[in-house]
Amino acid sequence: MYLKTLHLRHFRNYQEQKIDFDAAKTILVGNNAQGKSNLLEAVELLATLRSHRMARDKELIQAGEDVAQINAVLAKDIGISDLKITLQRSSRRSVAVNGEIVRRQMDFLGILNAVEFSSLDLELVRGSPEVRRSWLDTLLIQLEPVYAHILHQYHQILRQRNAFLKRSQQSNLKVIKSELAIWDAQLVTTGTRVMRRRERAIQRLAPIAAAWHATISKSQEVLHINYSPNVPINTETTDTIPENFLAKIKQRSSIELHRGITLVGPHRDEVKLDINQTPARQYGSQGQQRTLVLALKLAELQLIEEVINEPPLLLLDDVLAELDPYRQNQLLDTIQDRFQTLITTTHLGAFDSQWLNSSQILFVKAGEIIQSVD
Repeated sequence: MYLKTLHLRHFRNYQEQKIDFDAAKTILVGNNAQGKSNLLEAVELLATLRSHRMARDKELIQAGEDVAQINAVLAKDIGISDLKITLQRSSRRSVAVNGEIVRRQMDFLGILNAVEFSSLDLELVRGSPEVRRSWLDTLLIQLEPVYAHILHQYHQILRQRNAFLKRSQQSNLKVIKSELAIWDAQLVTTGTRVMRRRERAIQRLAPIAAAWHATISKSQEVLHINYSPNVPINTETTDTIPENFLAKIKQRSSIELHRGITLVGPHRDEVKLDINQTPARQYGSQGQQRTLVLALKLAELQLIEEVINEPPLLLLDDVLAELDPYRQNQLLDTIQDRFQTLITTTHLGAFDSQWLNSSQILFVKAGEIIQSVD
């Protein structure tokens, strides 16, 4: 797939900006806080309808404006698609494909695929389990767009069940348990669908990431990625998940009622990342952690390409500064012209002449694409 054009209107710090991409690699150059990352964020939204910055829609709209738009023209093997996202300060966003409003937003997903790699991704190793769950969920949305709907359903039921637990702290216990059983059944049904897909995704991703990690570390280290669900599951078969899920809910029901919050379910899952059988989060050096994250991102690219039969876009947000020259070369050599790549940087020193000669170079200053920087 190839992103031909990107048109932003009142998005972040862009008043009106259209970009025509005329090379497989586009380097966006500029100082910090000029709008380079905002361009990548717009592409990320087109791919996943999510932002790794976790911003609310109103935060994506330029100050003083009520509406922002992202338009893109995308070329794929099956043809050309015109994509549009409209963000509104006072109402829900809308999406359109080829001029037609898409009622179910999950039908917009899967048209454009992209992998984002930014300096924030080092939190995949160092950060909380929530960071790793969010990363896995974003990958799953690209592999299986219906997952966005499944995840939304689960979180909706989770919020309602939590609200019920809070309201019920002073109520009759017999009445509570009768109604709570209804919420339990819904939580188990939707949560099981989430867990099955997470397990399947990790099983597919883990060997690919391990192979990349072995290459980058010159086979000196072994990476193990394991899905560690909050509810015990049998990795051979996921048929026992509902039974185990309900049993654990009943086991924790008293403390849940006391605390007024749901303590069981995939919202408490973990993804374990081990290097040589040691938790990378606790013991991995900075170099090891960077190697691990690079292996994960390269594995994402490869897995998405295998699933959709087209190479996804690669978005590199100021990430070269986080990698030493060896890891930079590993990444740049892998990219070549295989993936259309948008890469932000504050300077061009990390790129050799071959890369620069084959790349489109754009300078970004104060929310505008300019011909050069002073």
